[in-house]
Amino acid sequence: MAELTQKRQVILDTETTGISTADDHRIIEIGCVEMINRRLTGQTFHQYINPQRDIDAGAIEVHGITNDFLADKPLFDEVSEEFLQFIDGAELIIHNAPFDVGFINHELAKLAGEARRVESLSTVLDTLKMARDKHPGQKNNLDALCKRYGVDNANRELHGALLDAEILADVYLAMTGGQVSLTLTAEESQTAKHDGTDAEVDVGNIDRQNLTVLKASEEEVAAHEAMLEKVNKASDGQCVWLSETS
Repeated sequence: MAELTQKRQVILDTETTGISTADDHRIIEIGCVEMINRRLTGQTFHQYINPQRDIDAGAIEVHGITNDFLADKPLFDEVSEEFLQFIDGAELIIHNAPFDVGFINHELAKLAGEARRVESLSTVLDTLKMARDKHPGQKNNLDALCKRYGVDNANRELHGALLDAEILADVYLAMTGGQVSLTLTAEESQTAKHDGTDAEVDVGNIDRQNLTVLKASEEEVAAHEAMLEKVNKASDGQCVWLSETS
């Protein structure tokens, strides 16, 4: 049996000292959550970073992270390899991707050795552009999308990279098919990574009113009925599924 293709995505968010790399603003927090075949695996990357510069007052009002809090945190170059390994080969899902990718590339350009860029390691999907295409003329920030798609963001009093990445994962799933918060246990995640099998998921907390219903086509219905007839013939008329549909 052929191994199923694994689609690995990493939902990513950052917090920064300010809004522009032109003023040498820096990343102070990175949050990432991993998703394989549209299922959250429970694997994350989260790191606070000492930017070696002051944080703008306006930025502190947004994320609440202070210079004192970051004083004993590692520098970007101390965590860069672990971070790059986490995103390597994945499709990055980012809300307003040019902002975050620009800041990450700004940090990578400061590292010693051959210059690297996010685009050489990963593909990037911008959910802000996706939302604007789907909902032109409407608010498409993360809070607005949470309200539109029924995603719980009650804990989001301040911006935080890991929390926002987790919320964005639910928003992305809702925007692209209606499946929200499907999670794998750690053991199931490792199994899925190595043998390509599907794992059981906990769907008890899914808001079913927001799920997209996909109806079978006429060809799919006909193929299903033909398979039931084969099962019925092989079991001497004992196919319970056929009797339930008749």
